[in-house]
Amino acid sequence: MNSNIKDWIRPEIQSLSAYHVPNPGDMIKLDAMENPFGWPADMIAEWQSMLTDTALNRYPDPGSHDLRAQIRRAFDIPDNMEILLGNGSDEIIQIIAMSVAEKGRVILAPEPGFVMYEMIARFVGMDYVGVPLHANDFSLDMPAMREAIQAHNPAVIFIAYPNNPTGNLFDADQVCEIIELAPGLVVVDEAYTAFADDSFISKLGQYSNLLVMRTVSKMGLAGLRLGYLAGPADWLNEFDKIRLPYNINVLTQQTAAFALKHKSVLDQQTEILKQERTGLFEHLSDLSGLKVFPSQANFLLVRVENLDANIVFQKLKEAGILIKNLANAPGALNNCLRITVGTPEENQLFLKAFKEILI
Repeated sequence: MNSNIKDWIRPEIQSLSAYHVPNPGDMIKLDAMENPFGWPADMIAEWQSMLTDTALNRYPDPGSHDLRAQIRRAFDIPDNMEILLGNGSDEIIQIIAMSVAEKGRVILAPEPGFVMYEMIARFVGMDYVGVPLHANDFSLDMPAMREAIQAHNPAVIFIAYPNNPTGNLFDADQVCEIIELAPGLVVVDEAYTAFADDSFISKLGQYSNLLVMRTVSKMGLAGLRLGYLAGPADWLNEFDKIRLPYNINVLTQQTAAFALKHKSVLDQQTEILKQERTGLFEHLSDLSGLKVFPSQANFLLVRVENLDANIVFQKLKEAGILIKNLANAPGALNNCLRITVGTPEENQLFLKAFKEILI
């Protein structure tokens, strides 16, 4: 590495690897927890017509007022809570971390969890503490959580609900205990809430340190890169000082508002994926040599017990199917694979190829 770069780039940044996204080519894409369905033709035509009046020569509404109002209506955000928008949840995590960052301060999260919690903590010069989940079912280890909170006094605790990459919902009472114990913020990350049976939105305001973060990516709008944070105005007004101007572009604002007016279409697609998740779980559970973990997200985590998961992953790629390879992950994720729930046709093709590999 150029000596001048080594002199100026922080050592903790030099030690990182960039977030890698594989090129799927023509493969069936079951690796990124996307909704595989497109929009109906009449909805696409209406959307295209709406975009013809978009003023691309003007900056977007810096406060995204119309879109925030649409999000409030579509997702029943309490009227006394504020909403902040981000370029995906990643930007919101970064805004939160930048707002509290001081040398020696800690971001804490259960592990395994969403990788960006740790990466962004390092980006902003904070320490990161991961608290291992129970290896058998990925539930919260509450004695370990209590000990970590007391020992590290975290500025922010992120709790993914459901969790990524394991798919399970943590016990809600245990999450409430964490909120009560936390000296700083607790951000409940509900990226997969469309597929789950519970939410902490109704608890906003009951705890002064609780925020709920979501994204519209998993419900079929991944290409828009839109996330939102809901919580007390006192917190979000401080975060808004760090949010870059015009962070939500005009095409995202208009398209997301349009899509949420047609939310029933997205909800129908979500119901299909939930049904497909159930069927996929049952088929995989019938196969020997696999441990399939229950999920309330739009993916399933499986542990391969009799084969090298790296080999299974590679053979699936050769069959034209891309999933997420976690085979080399440490701890409880070792030799695991994560499979996004696809269309009925994609799921059948995956199952056929997967069964042939396992035989």
